[in-house]
Amino acid sequence: MAFLFRNKSKPDLAKPAKDLLLRLCQSPPPPRKVEDELVKLLSQMKYVLQGTQETESSPDQVAQLVNSVIQEDLLYLLAHSIRLLPFESRKDCQSIFSYILRFKPASSLAPEPPALSYLVHRRPEVIIELCRGYRFKESAMPCGVVLREILKQYEDVASIILHDQSLEGEQAKTIDEIDPTEAPAQSGEGVFWKFFSWIEGGAFEVSTDAFTTFRELLTRHKQLVAVYLEKNFDLFFERYNSVLVQSNSYVTKRQSIKLLGEILLGRANYNVMTAYVESGEHLKICMTLLKDDRKMVQYEGFHVFKVFVANPHKSAPVQRILVNNRDRLLRFLPTFLEDRTEDEQFTDEKSFLIRQIDSMGPASS
Repeated sequence: MAFLFRNKSKPDLAKPAKDLLLRLCQSPPPPRKVEDELVKLLSQMKYVLQGTQETESSPDQVAQLVNSVIQEDLLYLLAHSIRLLPFESRKDCQSIFSYILRFKPASSLAPEPPALSYLVHRRPEVIIELCRGYRFKESAMPCGVVLREILKQYEDVASIILHDQSLEGEQAKTIDEIDPTEAPAQSGEGVFWKFFSWIEGGAFEVSTDAFTTFRELLTRHKQLVAVYLEKNFDLFFERYNSVLVQSNSYVTKRQSIKLLGEILLGRANYNVMTAYVESGEHLKICMTLLKDDRKMVQYEGFHVFKVFVANPHKSAPVQRILVNNRDRLLRFLPTFLEDRTEDEQFTDEKSFLIRQIDSMGPASS
């Protein structure tokens, strides 16, 4: 296979690391020396890949190690078992993942690093298992860092996560089995949909990191996401609004409203925005945010509310709600967040909305 290399160097670190990881996952837990040996091997692997302050890494040894890691399926085991390792070894695993998934031999003409190509074409379960690292606080941050690094560069990784519908223990779809334009609507059971519960139900550090990855998924590869959201519109926004926008967590609530505004105002998401602002129920949720007792929630909610009001082709339900609440809105908006005197854009937008609402005329009696 093209992603394998022929250079040989010793010692082979991947095979014994795999054996120790398998023992570490056993129940009852193995003797402490198993963990100690594994810690040493992972540290050695990191130094082979990165070198040290005194010595540079050897290209031949790096190529051999990457080859061996792929052959032994070590990346899957590391993703699955990283939570069982001590803190410093979890950091070493993060470094090993990051380096291997970036590594391209000097002679390679392929657009992708060989290990990453292997994952998306042959072993997507590694990517899914990295996402499942959010089930445990010990693995959330190292898995999250690796995910965001590869998501920033490779749309195929985002596509695999978004279109996954596998249950734990099942095979995931490779990128060659996914056609975003022809993919069926999602069931809500795949790994992408687990992010909602990891964000809302996880410990603070898990929730925060999961949201950062979630945001990267939804904003980095815009055309891919636009097609996905159009196809899964009802399921996505029902869950987004009920779980995230109406979260009891201030941080989750504020971040989610801000991200919602970014999604709706993104140029690629025009069809998504149009469908969203046709809903009277969505407008009701948004108007509730304007009355929140926390100013930043009000502020982020305003940036979603303005999309409804500024829409020149309002649906009948949205028009009816705005007209029925016209007088209340005209009393409310002039003093809304009035202390933001230095925010000229906000002031201008608020004045525009007041004029728009005023021009609707009062509700007929």
